[in-house]
Amino acid sequence: MNVSITRAKFDEKNMWLTLSDGRMLGVPLELFPLLQRATSQELGSYELSPRGIHWYELNEDLSLDGLLSPAPLSPKAQTVKAG
Repeated sequence: MNVSITRAKFDEKNMWLTLSDGRMLGVPLELFPLLQRATSQELGSYELSPRGIHWYELNEDLSLDGLLSPAPLSPKAQTVKAG
């Protein structure tokens, strides 16, 4: 995969991932209860890799391949073109 996550930000309900190809992926935090229960400080303490995003403090990993898979995690997950 040539696409990677370049930035992550969070609001009360969603994780917003900016991708290297200009897309923004919005994923509801309710899909990941551990992330949904995390503090804003814990959410902001992530590490990006070519394969995804990792939270050491939370011991949680999400792969970009999984988030972009043809069978979405939920109909609530969405990808939009950043403009």
